[in-house]
Amino acid sequence: MRMTRAEHEPSQISALQVGVVLRLPNGGTLGPQDLELIDAVRKERSIIGASRALGLSYRKCWLSVDALNRTFESPVVATFPGRREGGAEITPFGERLASIYRSIERHAAHSAKRTLDEVIASLNWSYQKTASDADREPHRDRASGR
Repeated sequence: MRMTRAEHEPSQISALQVGVVLRLPNGGTLGPQDLELIDAVRKERSIIGASRALGLSYRKCWLSVDALNRTFESPVVATFPGRREGGAEITPFGERLASIYRSIERHAAHSAKRTLDEVIASLNWSYQKTASDADREPHRDRASGR
């Protein structure tokens, strides 16, 4: 039996999210994972701390920071190897970039809301994600930008 929108909890209906990935003209990208990393570096004040907080390898985080810093003329994350107190902080440019990205996300979500109501109305509420659905998830290698 299919559940209708009216029979479903409002909290699940409002769980719809619009994801934004910026594919930049120079081949770089900026997406939700990058913002998670920026937030974690800001909080932990190091790349290794961010990797632990996110449950990712240090190498993956370091390569992502490196890719971000090479994507733009100004660095997003400043690193301080060997510094006793910590190794990284978000630059003023990085803070501005994060703010701009979040503004784009808010605008996209707001613009899409009315249209997405039609998509929500057509959902099969008994759908359960399975392991085979993982093949449908896009995989992105941050180091190569793909």
